[in-house]
Amino acid sequence: MRLALVVHPSRREAALVAGRVVAEAARLGMTVTATPHDCDRIPGCTERSDDGPDDADVVVAVGGDGTVLQAVRLALAADVPVLGVNAGTVGFLTQAEPDGRLPEAIEALAAGDYTESRRMTLEARLPGRGPEPGLNDVVVEKAISQHVVKVALSVGPERLVEYRADAVIVATPTGSTAYTFSAGGPLVDPELDALIVSAVAPHTLFSRPIVFRPGVRLRLEVVDDRPARVNVDGRPIGELAPGDVVEVVRGESEARFITLIPRNFATSVRHKFHLHDA
Repeated sequence: MRLALVVHPSRREAALVAGRVVAEAARLGMTVTATPHDCDRIPGCTERSDDGPDDADVVVAVGGDGTVLQAVRLALAADVPVLGVNAGTVGFLTQAEPDGRLPEAIEALAAGDYTESRRMTLEARLPGRGPEPGLNDVVVEKAISQHVVKVALSVGPERLVEYRADAVIVATPTGSTAYTFSAGGPLVDPELDALIVSAVAPHTLFSRPIVFRPGVRLRLEVVDDRPARVNVDGRPIGELAPGDVVEVVRGESEARFITLIPRNFATSVRHKFHLHDA
């Protein structure tokens, strides 16, 4: 089995945990590739290009949820699953913890003793460019500090509502634990398929999050005289001038996550948000 590492670019703890992953994988006869930058920090791995995971069987992300999102981009292109190893804080997208049980996790991976959880993705379509895939969310946000942006939301051909806000988020259920959660949106079981629209710091009377079926086509149009920025999973992908539209639709591919210990959504929420301490 070939593993492709994606490691947090600056966190020392992530590099140390990745080194343990490489050592355990080598013990079990697996090969591990990483970018030249990561191989400089992590002994024992084989260099690969920055463009993709080559012929890897699994992409292993070591870091927090941002690192997992980066790994998912590579894994979607190669149609392989992702295993997240937590070297961050909450790590809602990760499965393995960097404790004494990490060797067991790598052994389970080598033996194929795992299941897969498939997650809905989405796509942002901007004028003049191809679709941009994402796992968590598409965000249309203000481009000028101290000013709100005015965004009209249409569902198919029908205009639904206009928001004056700092940002408007379209999220998947997987992304409901990220920016949408901070904006007051609902936590949604990632096994469901849906599109969730939330406004950030809205200056309008209607500000409730809305949950749509996954097959709808959402159009976000900048209707004021101020430009907006578009981010997908936190990555800036372009700007919208007044009158421009970004379409958000369900992604063509599903993200594949390796699950080592079956856990229902309620248990994950309780564990990750430390609700047992409340």
